[in-house]
Amino acid sequence: MNTTPGGNAENVLEVKDLSKTFHVSAGAAGTKELRALDGINLTVRKGETLGLVGESGCGKSTLARTLMMLEQPDSGTVRFEGQDPFGLRGKELLKWRRRVQMVFQDPFASLNARMTAGQIISEPFATHKDMHRGTAAKTKRLNELLDLVGLRATDASKSPQEFSGGQRQRIGIARALALDPDLIILDEPVSALDLSVQAQVLNLLNDLQRELGVSYIFISHDLSVVRHVTDRVAVMYLGRIIETGTTEQVFDSPLHPYTASLMSASPKLDPAQRPVQRIVLQGELPSPLDPPSGCRFRTRCWKAQPICSAERPEKMTRNESGKIVLGMPGVGLDNAEHLAECHFPVSNPAEAGLVRT
Repeated sequence: MNTTPGGNAENVLEVKDLSKTFHVSAGAAGTKELRALDGINLTVRKGETLGLVGESGCGKSTLARTLMMLEQPDSGTVRFEGQDPFGLRGKELLKWRRRVQMVFQDPFASLNARMTAGQIISEPFATHKDMHRGTAAKTKRLNELLDLVGLRATDASKSPQEFSGGQRQRIGIARALALDPDLIILDEPVSALDLSVQAQVLNLLNDLQRELGVSYIFISHDLSVVRHVTDRVAVMYLGRIIETGTTEQVFDSPLHPYTASLMSASPKLDPAQRPVQRIVLQGELPSPLDPPSGCRFRTRCWKAQPICSAERPEKMTRNESGKIVLGMPGVGLDNAEHLAECHFPVSNPAEAGLVRT
């Protein structure tokens, strides 16, 4: 394994200070800068699922495209088991591309209607010719993949139009698994499916992770799905990750006021789990072309004070006694993984309206 000094061998992916800016037309004013990603920091460990949540336009898909090397970052670093994919060329880059794959949101648009299911799943073998040499080896691997995602060998000759939405997404998952990846980015993989089919696909992803040890980045707007399938969660707002933590920490004891508002708005069937008080945000989501100074959430935050407009907040967390402290090593933290960029974090779940006092 190729690791950098100080890297964590348990991390499949390490992203540090990643930024991406687009130049968009502003009419007579010329062009403006849109800071889609602004200093992103995150890690993904082996065999875990990291959930990525946030409102539309916050930068989730841009982050996914950058991690897939479909976009070139302006600054920052990406390390895949210590290796910088943006520094690779030729055969080394081709070899790396096997290890990170993607499942797309729309199972109807992401499959070529002119190809059979077998051709779609086997298509990566045409580029990575050294993986399965010969027709017999490719056919064997195709049948293994079909069986792995709950389809039959006879399904290989069918076109995508002959499958249901859930079956099409299984084909997309089989295609992503074809090259034995270590990390799969799932961009809203079940949002276009019926609820019963969603459960089937989510259970399939869970089973595949247990069997293969693959890591997932799970992008979704559906917080109930995120809570069900993820180990850790990262919350994005206007190009920044403003809170990270285990799924239990983020959902049950959010630190950032924005996260608390998301959790209070999440529908729950069990009345005992519903928030006591709904947090309703005021105002509209600011334009990413002109984000607020200091804390980007301050224009909608009920806890905002003058310092929020003047200074970008440091990362904060709770120590063992529940006191809010700087999220830095050596200050007696119970779990430094739970961090939020906020001058005035939510002090406890009761303040967020998530529990009865």
